[in-house]
Amino acid sequence: MNSLPYRLEMPHKGARPSERCVASLWTSQPKRRDVDTLFFLASKIIWSALKPESWILLAVGITCLMVWRNRLRSARIWASCSLLLILAIGYFPIGGWLVAPLEHRFPPTPDLVKVDGIIMLGGAEQWPRHNRPQAHDGAERFMDTMYLANRFPDAKVLFTGGSASLSNLEIESAPNAESPRIFFDDMGLAEDRLYLERASRNTAENAAFSLDLMAPQTGETWVLVTSAFHMPRAYRTFERAGWPGLIAWPVDFRQDWRPISGWDLAQNLYQLNLVMKEYIGLVAYGVTGR
Repeated sequence: MNSLPYRLEMPHKGARPSERCVASLWTSQPKRRDVDTLFFLASKIIWSALKPESWILLAVGITCLMVWRNRLRSARIWASCSLLLILAIGYFPIGGWLVAPLEHRFPPTPDLVKVDGIIMLGGAEQWPRHNRPQAHDGAERFMDTMYLANRFPDAKVLFTGGSASLSNLEIESAPNAESPRIFFDDMGLAEDRLYLERASRNTAENAAFSLDLMAPQTGETWVLVTSAFHMPRAYRTFERAGWPGLIAWPVDFRQDWRPISGWDLAQNLYQLNLVMKEYIGLVAYGVTGR
């Protein structure tokens, strides 16, 4: 099966089983590839303009412009708006409130009887340092994937995730997957159970490339592991790609019902950026059928 606009190859026969990955891609449908790359590029540019921290920069920039043009009344209004925006984000965990509807979409620990495969979405991994795996927010994806792998010892384990950098317009294999490979190897996961898909740049490509690589069969059960706020978009995207027998296993919950967080601008802004990106992603994927 190869419905993708890219041809996928496995590594040479001498490669370790745990290093199975998308080794090379080249164009078979140029128009489809160009559309996917355009969507990737547009999503990065649009998000840069819409992220909450850009609102602050815009308000401060307009304030400076009004001062330079000697429009002091307008400058005072925009300066007040800038201050109120910063105070609101700094003192209130708005992102923690808004993330709740996303995180409640799927049960946290669904009943599992038979599992043929486990899919861990990338996003928590970083490049390994000193040959040691590196992770940041969302490291629960590693832990729960390993928990499920131990619970179902016959299940395949797939990591899917490449580079989401704007420089990756040609869909090149990313080294980020080395951290999951090292982690699962250290945890004792059998090499012939681990599959790595290193080329995808976003959730839509996670689903499409993984489907083409693993070729799941009707009647199989695959567990999808990703952060709870990301699960609604990820699950819908994998379903639309044609993945059968999918069960959501959300992790990394971030809901915060505190009425006030105290002054924590950095963390609150980070959380607000995160949840706003997800809501915008849901709309964009819905409109484009991804």
